[in-house]
Amino acid sequence: MTGRTNRSPGPHTVPVPKGYRVGRWEVCEPLASGAFATVYAARNTRPGAGDAAMPPHAALKFLPTGTSTPRQLHHLRELAAREVELLRRLRAPRLIGMHETLTVEDPDHPELDGATVLVLERAEGSLDSLLDQDPVPVSGPALLAQVCAGLVQLHHAGWVHGDLKPGNVLLMKDGSVRLADFNTSAELEGTHAHSLAFATQDYTPPELLWSEVGERGTCIRPTADVWAYGVLAHVVLTGAYPLPGASAEARSDAGVRYARGAEELRLSPRLPADWRQIVTDCLSRTHRDRVAHDTATLLRRVEAAAGVTRSGRLPRLRPRRRRRPVLVAAVTAVAAALLAAAGSLTYATLRDDGPSYGYHRCPYPSVCFFSEQNGNGEMCAWEGSDPDWLSGRETCMWTADHPVRSVYYNADESTALSGVAYYRGRDYTPVGTDITRPNSHLRTGCTSQHAQGNLAGTYAPLSHQLVPHCGDRDGGRSATPPGR
Repeated sequence: MTGRTNRSPGPHTVPVPKGYRVGRWEVCEPLASGAFATVYAARNTRPGAGDAAMPPHAALKFLPTGTSTPRQLHHLRELAAREVELLRRLRAPRLIGMHETLTVEDPDHPELDGATVLVLERAEGSLDSLLDQDPVPVSGPALLAQVCAGLVQLHHAGWVHGDLKPGNVLLMKDGSVRLADFNTSAELEGTHAHSLAFATQDYTPPELLWSEVGERGTCIRPTADVWAYGVLAHVVLTGAYPLPGASAEARSDAGVRYARGAEELRLSPRLPADWRQIVTDCLSRTHRDRVAHDTATLLRRVEAAAGVTRSGRLPRLRPRRRRRPVLVAAVTAVAAALLAAAGSLTYATLRDDGPSYGYHRCPYPSVCFFSEQNGNGEMCAWEGSDPDWLSGRETCMWTADHPVRSVYYNADESTALSGVAYYRGRDYTPVGTDITRPNSHLRTGCTSQHAQGNLAGTYAPLSHQLVPHCGDRDGGRSATPPGR
């Protein structure tokens, strides 16, 4: 039986003429089209202008958020918002990167007017296209290891993909893998999340095939991705689906019978022995049976079966118990006690064995500044005010010659300090252009609780202070005593 989903070459979901301009981008040939969007290759018509970080080529994903009926419009906008939110917040080696988002303003083309456009990393192709050329590629095991690593990164950050399949696994020019297409993804609320749309039938776990759809959509869990990964691995390694049937409907019926214990799982004899137990565990009958096989545990088994180097451990999202971060220089117990008694800041450049990326690194309750946009690069984190980032026992030395590009205030809601004001000068003082800014009360900027966002990236603050409200006109100078 085939392991491929029949795809019709029908019209694109969002037809865009070749040569059409959106911002700096010129639309080239179509790359892919799905139920909710169409992706086109694009050329940067202004390389080096405005933002030199923009690449010469990219992929434009058009989401038709400006057309259709009011009900369809609301649904499509929510799908677009989910993908934009995920891509803005998460930057990981195995997730596709987003350069910017644009909105089409073109009343002369009502079919495009109001559409959301995601400017994404340009891939060379997809796992889907690779399987079209070679149903059982030699590189399959290594690619599957990278796919599993992407799921670990996604789940670690608190998201469920919700539609893992070959078409949503992209292959980059260097041969690496990126997970993509997150408009059906959902952020976890404890142990589960709500997805607004159904995933591809062949990759949907049996319990979701008959699940109720509430006002917020379908309730999904990370185990849905685990099931989809088991199907994907079987397809890549054998060229066939793990459940019998000549159509997606027939295979879904077989999956329901299997989940209810009326049918046994019969994996292909072509499945390598090292992978048989992995796929069996991923395709456990129920969500409860799959919980024990989370993607972090699966990754080590997959890497061993694929014979690839083990990937680094991801940083914890939250410390298991409250403690001071490790300081760059050793601090004696006496000195630490004195600092605590003085209500001093607690700062560290956080390090871990694995990759560091994203706002989620910021420990609770802290304010964090990053050397790159979207919480990437080097990070400095404090639990209090700091009048001088570059002196004392704890320093943020990379800001001496590198600008700050993003900030996140992962605050404690129980305190009365709902904002963090930051200043170009030491001791909460202005320097340079801050002095001339009208009604700014001399601070460079202020961020509210749980706000995260990019800064201009043209300067590095040298001090910050927790304040009651960002709108206070006294600049918050009496809100908290100096940290030292």
